[in-house]
Amino acid sequence: MKRKTVFITGSSRGIGRSIALEFASKGYAVVINSRKSHDLLSLLKDEIEEKNVPCLALIGDISDFDTAEKMVSEIYSTFGDIDVLINNAGIAYLGLLTDMTYSDWNKVIQTNLYSVFNCCNLIVPHMVFKKEGTIINISSVWGEVGASCEVAYSASKGGVNAFTKALAKELAPSNVRVNAIACGAIDTAMNRMLSDEDLISLADEIPASRLGSPDEVARFVYSIAEIESNYLTGQVIKFDGAWI
Repeated sequence: MKRKTVFITGSSRGIGRSIALEFASKGYAVVINSRKSHDLLSLLKDEIEEKNVPCLALIGDISDFDTAEKMVSEIYSTFGDIDVLINNAGIAYLGLLTDMTYSDWNKVIQTNLYSVFNCCNLIVPHMVFKKEGTIINISSVWGEVGASCEVAYSASKGGVNAFTKALAKELAPSNVRVNAIACGAIDTAMNRMLSDEDLISLADEIPASRLGSPDEVARFVYSIAEIESNYLTGQVIKFDGAWI
C-alpha cells in the first residue's frame, strides 16, 4: 500500500510534536514545521526517522502566504501528496484588550487564522482533484465561549471554528472532510506560564480533575483522521474533560 503523508504545522513542541510522533508511529510519512525552532525541529525529525518513516522538516512562517506556498510545493515534490493536513500552528496573548498593540493583535490573528487559510487554499485543490483528503484544525474551547484577557486568541479560534464549518460544506461533495478539535486546558508550554497555584485551581474547575496531555490530543486527532466515513465532517469537537 502507498504510504500516506501528513503535514502538521507548528509541530516543534507541545500538541504538534505529539501529533507528529503519533502519525509516525502509525507509518505515515511526516512533514513537520516550525517558524524558527530549528534545533527542536531537528531533534523531532531524528526521533521520527528512528521509527523508520520518512520525515521532511520545514522552517518558515506558515502565516506568510509566499512562504507557505514554497513549503507546500516542496512537500508535493518530495512525497507527491498530502493525505492529512493538521493546522496546529498557534500562539496566545494574555492581557487586556486595551493593552494590546495593533502588532500584537495582528500577530495572533495571522499565526492562528491566516495560517489555516494559507494551507487550505494551497492544499485543497489537490484533495478535490483526487476526491479524497482530511483536514483537522486544532482549535480551542475559547473559540466557542471566549476567555477574558484572551480576546485575540478567542477571536482567532472562533474564526477557525467558523472556517471549519464553512469549508466542510464546500468540500463534502468532493469527499474531503474538515473538522476541528476544540482543546480545553492541555499541559503544554502555553499553560505552564501559570503558577503552580493557578494550575491547581484550573484543574479543580475541570470535572476530569486534571489538564489533558498532548499525547491524548494526538491519539484523538489520529482517531478522527482514520475514521472511514465522510459523514463526520464540519464538526468542532470539544476535547476538554467536560470543562466547558
